Amino acid sequence: MAKATTLTRIGSNVRVQLEQVRDRIPKDLLNKLKNNPRGKVVDYKMTDGTDIGLVLELSDGTTSWFFTEEIGRG
Repeated sequence: MAKATTLTRIGSNVRVQLEQVRDRIPKDLLNKLKNNPRGKVVDYKMTDGTDIGLVLELSDGTTSWFFTEEIGRG
């Protein structure tokens, strides 16, 4: 049976948990997040057929996606 997931609403302000993403993202994105780890949810992304990621708009206007467990409340 599939697990139930509660999605963060589009438009929500969230914070990327740096300790969760440190090993998987490019260095330039990590440095950007160290300066400001907050973003706004702008979309969802199907990750591997069993999970849904969140697409965030970061403070500089760029977008990047993250797994839901890598995100905390604003």
